[in-house]
Amino acid sequence: MTNETLLSVQELKRHFDLGKDTTLKAVDGISFDIKRGETFGLVGESGCGKSTAGRTIMGLYSSTDGKVEYDGVDIHKMSEKDRFDYLRNMQMIFQDPYASLNPRSTVFEIIAEPMQVHGLYKNKKELQARVHQLLEDVGLNRDHANRYPHEFSGGQRQRIGIARALSLDPDFIIADEPISALDVSVQAQVVMLLQKLQKEKGLTYLFIAHDLSMVKYISDRIGVMYLGHMVELTTADQLYEKPLHPYTEALLSAIPIPDPDIEEARERVILEGELPSPIDPPSGCVFRTRCPHAMSICAEKKPAWQEKEPGHYVACHLYE
Repeated sequence: MTNETLLSVQELKRHFDLGKDTTLKAVDGISFDIKRGETFGLVGESGCGKSTAGRTIMGLYSSTDGKVEYDGVDIHKMSEKDRFDYLRNMQMIFQDPYASLNPRSTVFEIIAEPMQVHGLYKNKKELQARVHQLLEDVGLNRDHANRYPHEFSGGQRQRIGIARALSLDPDFIIADEPISALDVSVQAQVVMLLQKLQKEKGLTYLFIAHDLSMVKYISDRIGVMYLGHMVELTTADQLYEKPLHPYTEALLSAIPIPDPDIEEARERVILEGELPSPIDPPSGCVFRTRCPHAMSICAEKKPAWQEKEPGHYVACHLYE
């Protein structure tokens, strides 16, 4: 990892107009940078907006406001043609390894399609060799190229999805919950594969997940999202050793510890109430309706995003 910023997200918003003057604020002003060669983890409960953030960064959704700069260029202000060429450098691994693969296409066709769309490897022999190499890179073999997605296990299908993401030699990959649909034993294999590929190819990852224990294992830094907002951001080690935001504390306390004595003795942080709707979020701090430390100012004023310690950012009135 270097200190060079590869991706810069600034006050990014993605709102969905539902009609009748109703707006769903899925992502509501998040900011973070990702360094070249880094794995940046983005975590939060289901419905917090992390997957929407990933898809907006990728350009699958248009942004409502804010900037996404890749290598210093705002990709949302590019023309369609320029973005098409530029986004070769950015690829995505999707959550469901079956739904993201065309069931009517062979593995060869699935992996070859991005290269054909971008006009690469017009020589069929070269294209075939490239597909076979990609399959081997992700732990499959060339014999798998003529099979269909339904003939594979969930872990193998996700490897096919990873091979497709690698087909254009990207620098940056958004992994959107890439292991949540897999068995626990397979999850570790896929994460180890992603780490191996990162070392070999110098990749940069945005790793989106809700499992904080796995995110800590793979990430250099972690951002915590709640109801469309970023509430805390720091290194993986610092987040676990000294979480600042009450929501982060609650997430960490939910991770089971494989020691029955410690597990029984430790104090759990149980959040009261349901996750509010992003259609009608609470005023002020969006977490205040479930926060054990909520004060009157929390309802009146949105907390500022501040650097409490070097590299450790938090949005909470407790630290103002």
